[in-house]
Amino acid sequence: MIDVACALEYLHYGCSLAVIHYDLKPSNVFLDEDMVAHLSDFGISKLLGEDQGDLYTKTLATLAYIAPEYGLDGLVSTKCDVYSYGVMLLETFTRRKPNEFEGDLSLKQWVSYSLPKAVMDVVDINLVTPMGNHVQKELDVVASIMKVALDCCAESPERRTNIKDVVGMLQKNKIQLLAC
Repeated sequence: MIDVACALEYLHYGCSLAVIHYDLKPSNVFLDEDMVAHLSDFGISKLLGEDQGDLYTKTLATLAYIAPEYGLDGLVSTKCDVYSYGVMLLETFTRRKPNEFEGDLSLKQWVSYSLPKAVMDVVDINLVTPMGNHVQKELDVVASIMKVALDCCAESPERRTNIKDVVGMLQKNKIQLLAC
């Protein structure tokens, strides 16, 4: 997931014009033989001009991953990719699809109701060492990662974490996990 965040950081800040992927979802991320993630399918991506912070469009992306402002108003910005990334991050660490919830409950709500006290209730059990001495430290780091994901999924684009900050926080969490 750090590879994906780095790719988004490059698209948003490393190109002469910001590129909005616009359809970020697991099926558009591929792993190579070294387990390095690569983004694919730029078929509906958008370029932002130098003076543009956002744009309007009628092109449809995948529903479970689209940001509220895009779904409601067709408003697209780099913050839409951040939202989609947050959903993917939650999906990765819970092993639950965002569209498998019914009624008013969403993946985002399910995780937020469980943090920080009941992280074991939502995390994919395969990600935590069941017998290790450092289970609580691992759970604390996973809870921190889930918090980053929830910050990416804030309803308001202004409240969403910047992808540059996401990369830094996830790299810090990786170091903490490796120390466990």
